[in-house]
Amino acid sequence: MSVLTGSSQTSWNPVMTTSTITPGYWLNWRVLICALWIISSISLAAFLISRYEGPPNSRSKRRETQEGKTSGGVLYEDELWKPCLRGVHPVWLLVYRLIAFFVLLIMLSLNGAVDGGNIFCYYSQWTFTLITIYFGLGSLLSINGCYKHHNKVDDERIANLEMEGEVEKGTLHTSGPPNFTNTATSTKESARNGQDREIAGLMGYVFQVIFQMNAGAVLLTDCVFWLIIVPFLTRKDYHLNVLLISMHSVNVVFLLGEAALNCLRFPCFRIAYFFLWTTVYVIFQWILHSALSTWWPYPFLDLSNSYAPLWYLSIALLHIPCYGAFVLIIKLKHLTFPRLFGQSYQYVY
Repeated sequence: MSVLTGSSQTSWNPVMTTSTITPGYWLNWRVLICALWIISSISLAAFLISRYEGPPNSRSKRRETQEGKTSGGVLYEDELWKPCLRGVHPVWLLVYRLIAFFVLLIMLSLNGAVDGGNIFCYYSQWTFTLITIYFGLGSLLSINGCYKHHNKVDDERIANLEMEGEVEKGTLHTSGPPNFTNTATSTKESARNGQDREIAGLMGYVFQVIFQMNAGAVLLTDCVFWLIIVPFLTRKDYHLNVLLISMHSVNVVFLLGEAALNCLRFPCFRIAYFFLWTTVYVIFQWILHSALSTWWPYPFLDLSNSYAPLWYLSIALLHIPCYGAFVLIIKLKHLTFPRLFGQSYQYVY
């Protein structure tokens, strides 16, 4: 990549160790073991998705409503655009998502202009593109949510004015004074239990899945970059430019800010999509190298290395702490925000 400039060279690219289009490169025990790791990851992901994904059936939904709980796989439409604090207008979350989207899009465009289409051979650029898509889609959902919020506020204002008018005219007959407190309480309780709330559509579920894929992929990308690639390049006397450093720092900053602001639930089973995201990338690289003899974007993906099975297993296992770290961040948010903001903090389990 030309964004990696060294003291003695103008650019750096991984070195191709051997031809990848020969039968001997693919027909060996190393490829077989690595394929088993990939198949195992896909099988685990398929089991988790089939077991937990989507809204519950009618029977389990009634039981969860009576218990005051909701399924981890269910998602309500208003969770896509509401901030986690009741006193914060949804437009602020929209502004944040718009800023993040345009900053990430500009950085991705600059990187593409400097290095060309080859940047999309790298997992880090796949992930950076994914988080850019997330904030772009989130901006659209927030715009729609702000419109709905505005209409809801107007409808409630009109309803209150009509009720006040009826009371003043004496046309509203009740056995006693209207109990607005009980009405408001029952409304909040119904909303908390999922009653009178709209289940999110396909686009909403896609949005939440992308959020949770980014949670693991961004941490995995930045961990590999800062802990493995940067020390390796430093020993080789290469220097990283500002753009590359920023891309592997800004992404996690924007993602943490989004996690702090939104009220999306974070079910653990969606680590399955994180596994699928990485396996799709690896399968893409395998197909590419089986058809074209070229360098591997990451040396640990090279199947000619006798330690390739160990590398593949290590990267697969690294998904768990990367995703688990973000789960802990979300749990820390649920623990600290109620103490800081009291009842204005709204969240779902």
